Amino acid sequence: MTHPSDTTSYRDIKRIVMERIRSGIWQPDTLVPSEQDLAEEFSCTRTTVNRAMRELADEGYLERRRKAGTRVLSAPLRQARFTIPLVRDEVEATGAEYRYALISAENLPAPEWLSARLTLQPAQEAMYVRCMHYSNNTPFQYEDRWIVIDSVPEVASADFTVIGPNDWLVQTVPFTNVELTFLASRADTQLAGFLDVPEGEPVFTAERITWLQGRPVTFAKLFFGAGYRMTTQI
Repeated sequence: MTHPSDTTSYRDIKRIVMERIRSGIWQPDTLVPSEQDLAEEFSCTRTTVNRAMRELADEGYLERRRKAGTRVLSAPLRQARFTIPLVRDEVEATGAEYRYALISAENLPAPEWLSARLTLQPAQEAMYVRCMHYSNNTPFQYEDRWIVIDSVPEVASADFTVIGPNDWLVQTVPFTNVELTFLASRADTQLAGFLDVPEGEPVFTAERITWLQGRPVTFAKLFFGAGYRMTTQI
């Protein structure tokens, strides 16, 4: 058995945890000891343990759930690395000039559909932000976004008149999980006005939810202007 010293690093803990998983000491689908228990065993801080366990979760060996603990996955998950795209970069990559405009930003109780989608408490507050992104003054993207204040308290002091919510989140809050949905939706009167398309026109739409260690961070619905193309490489 390995006996860590008081100089145990997070890399040491990762190695020991992997030994226990591979040897069967920690069986698939079983809960592992708490971070506090592991910190006492390894004679180190919880921060050190947390980094090791977080990286193993990111690598697909563990599943961490808030209040439910950490368990060993029955098989490592191959995880695709995903980078949140910045609209400015997308626009400027085409050689066009980027412009951003805030429509509104306000704190509101999360609507029922959002609470159900993100498993929020009833009437839990969220920051609701609507904004436009332009390419050479042509509508490029309409952004409709909710940010969970309990998960991102810093949002209370964010100034979305000078920076878009997506850029701000990328700079401020990491994420551990993301859910993407692509669909075609029809432009209602309001959306048609923002994107300068006929009412009822099919619009390429993306929904994106991000979480940080099991806590919902944001739900965004992104509507793209006419002619938008998405290309991805794996």
